[in-house]
Amino acid sequence: MPSLADLIEQYIKKLIQESEDRVVEIQRNELAEKLRCVPSQINYVLATRFTLEHGYLIESRRGGGGYIRIIKIADQDREAFYQRIFEAIGDAVSESKAREIIKALYEAGSITEREKRLLTIAVDRKVLQVPLPYRDELRALLLKSMIAGVLNAEEGN
Repeated sequence: MPSLADLIEQYIKKLIQESEDRVVEIQRNELAEKLRCVPSQINYVLATRFTLEHGYLIESRRGGGGYIRIIKIADQDREAFYQRIFEAIGDAVSESKAREIIKALYEAGSITEREKRLLTIAVDRKVLQVPLPYRDELRALLLKSMIAGVLNAEEGN
């Protein structure tokens, strides 16, 4: 049986699929009421399952007319998507975050299954046997270089 978080995620993804522009605006309290949960559960799902690494952007506006806008990054936004991926990697990246980023690239159709496996192996802590924090810094450099190489190869550069 799916968890409440799974149900919330499925509901939001359905809304996004039904949207022509892959953008959905929700009001947290209204959604919580509709799904019979507390607003903090909506926050949890947004924070963990609708992240940049998963191919989503979240914008919010507080106040009485406030909303949460969830944007599924489309193919025509590839350049912005890649820029945000590189920003998410930063100067250092953990193994778990690197895996999330690789998964997002795969789900966005930016890398193949084979490339996904190779990138995942390369960022593994067993491969990068360097003490922290250098390991996370090395992982970030490698991941950025490999992603840039794969993306440039796709474009024929």
